[in-house]
Amino acid sequence: MSQIMTNFDPKNEFSDRMKTEQTYWFVFISNSLLLQHDEEGYSVPCTDVPPIPMKEWTPRQELPMLNGKPCVAYSLSTPPADMKGLETVGLRESWNVLPYEFYNAAGKAAELLYWDENTRYCGMCGAPMKRHTVISKRCTNCGKEVWPQVSPAIIVRIRKDDDILLVHAKNFRRSEMYGLVAGFVETGETLEECVIREVHEEVGLEITNIRYFGSQPWPYPCGVMIGFTADYVSGDLHVQEEELSNAKWFNRDHLPPIPDKMSIARRLIDDYVAEKASATKVKVKDEQ
Repeated sequence: MSQIMTNFDPKNEFSDRMKTEQTYWFVFISNSLLLQHDEEGYSVPCTDVPPIPMKEWTPRQELPMLNGKPCVAYSLSTPPADMKGLETVGLRESWNVLPYEFYNAAGKAAELLYWDENTRYCGMCGAPMKRHTVISKRCTNCGKEVWPQVSPAIIVRIRKDDDILLVHAKNFRRSEMYGLVAGFVETGETLEECVIREVHEEVGLEITNIRYFGSQPWPYPCGVMIGFTADYVSGDLHVQEEELSNAKWFNRDHLPPIPDKMSIARRLIDDYVAEKASATKVKVKDEQ
């Protein structure tokens, strides 16, 4: 899908092909996704008309195609009286019932709808903003252009001997769960500098050997998580009480409840747990 559209008109933003072909509809009601639910499970509605009628003024967002089909996102303020075989599922929870590419598309849709809702007026002069391309707007008065912005955050697995550091954040949805040190990147710092600062601020430790692990879109509401690993150097644990309630060193054989598999935090922890299995296999092979 081209991101540049000449003479873009939000009231006529979809081609005739998109209006007549089967289309995937990513419909949101508050923070929940509207999904088709039948005996085969959950799926994103795919029809030639919206599963829930839109008003003429309903904001809609074009998305990249999936399986060769157009994708459109829009949101509703209240659920319809007749759900017609549809159910609402939280965006986070949809990870458990949708293929990854559809969960990822739903996350992108949620971010773009959030951006659209929060950029109705120009931040410079206050005049209404108008769509200029699929993912940009231009002020109707001063011409200022805006695009969706992403808030980067780091998350780091710290190792000390054969243990890793896990923390309990006060905002965790599960009271017994432990995760990893994480925090938003500040203006003017590198990702590595952010890792060092966040670790020092949150748990009072010095670290080294900072290594990139991977990244993950985090549409809650518009972030990207960048994962790292690091090694402990020195310091005693002192938690930042405004954000954390506890921090402990754990061994892979005695882990507390940890984040769900949808998160990069879980991928980092699972990678640590898998090291023992890999080492055991190598040892057995060497002995043979």
